[in-house]
Amino acid sequence: MKRTCLVTGGSGLVGGRLIEMLRQDGWQVRAIGRSSEALQRVESLGAVPVHADLEDETALRAALQDCTTVFHAAALFKMWGSEDEFNRANVEGTRRLLTVARSMGVRGFVQIGAAAVVMGEPVPMLGITEDAPLQIRSWAPYSSSKAKSELLVREANVPGSFHTAVIRPPFIWGQGMPTLDQMIRSIERKQFRWPGDGEQAMSTCHVDNVCRAAILAAERGTGGASYFVSDGADGTLRTVMTALLATRNIVPPKASVPFGLAWWMARCMEALWRVLRIGGEPPMTRQMLRMVGMPFTLNIARARTELGYQPIVTWQSGIAAMGRARFSPPPGSPAGCLGAGAGRRDGLSPADVRPSSLHRLKGRS
Repeated sequence: MKRTCLVTGGSGLVGGRLIEMLRQDGWQVRAIGRSSEALQRVESLGAVPVHADLEDETALRAALQDCTTVFHAAALFKMWGSEDEFNRANVEGTRRLLTVARSMGVRGFVQIGAAAVVMGEPVPMLGITEDAPLQIRSWAPYSSSKAKSELLVREANVPGSFHTAVIRPPFIWGQGMPTLDQMIRSIERKQFRWPGDGEQAMSTCHVDNVCRAAILAAERGTGGASYFVSDGADGTLRTVMTALLATRNIVPPKASVPFGLAWWMARCMEALWRVLRIGGEPPMTRQMLRMVGMPFTLNIARARTELGYQPIVTWQSGIAAMGRARFSPPPGSPAGCLGAGAGRRDGLSPADVRPSSLHRLKGRS
């Protein structure tokens, strides 16, 4: 049986890898894009490019013709911006895509959501399950918009005719991650500080694991359900970031700032940027601090049980692959995703990624 799907966000980290993995699984893949660069990118990955965006219902109808499933990976993701900006992209864009998909007879809809949708006030959250309530906070427009859009997806489920599910990964990493370049820029500008002591526990999810979970959700997920997914083992902020930076031959600074002080500083910076209408993003925001400054780990038992999910890339193998790719990057590969510009470009052999910098593994169900 022919399986044809539409991927949104196909020129990004998750969407691009999703196209490749869907093609490997035998899917016929279409991917929308607005720019010629985005369309060329998705075509190079094996998708049929379609010029469309989430604000154009007519173009979406054409893109969805004869599709059975939508994989919605597109989202506005940054640490600063107005609530209206995030809602327009992440909430209204998702609402429009859902409406058009149902009207075109699409049978399945999987959203790449975010684990941050359950992050409220800055307190430790360990072994969190899907029973944790969604959180809406004015100082966290990104995660709040993802929570609102997730609700739309889950409530759109219609048993027997329109199957929806949401995958909730935590910190996504892997070759091509933009956050690593951002973190290197932060270090070069001498803006980098560890929030707290950097020893807060955190869950991570390699991009391949995210994509595998999304495909499983389309095939086996419970309608209207959400699923936390991760690498299956947790580390700390310091071990995670140190190992990622080591793949670029960069050692992070030791400087740190107490979390309470950092939270106050972020609030002041946000007020300054807002009142003076300063361009760009503040060096620190409460959204950013909430995502990395407090212990946050996931229980992925539901995904294991209902989807049959098992991580296909371990932390060690993924880090080694990033080191090899940096040492000998493939032609035309995209630039390597937590801080702000272009870091050192000297290569790093996998042998240089020392065990002491790797993830501190702590098994989680």
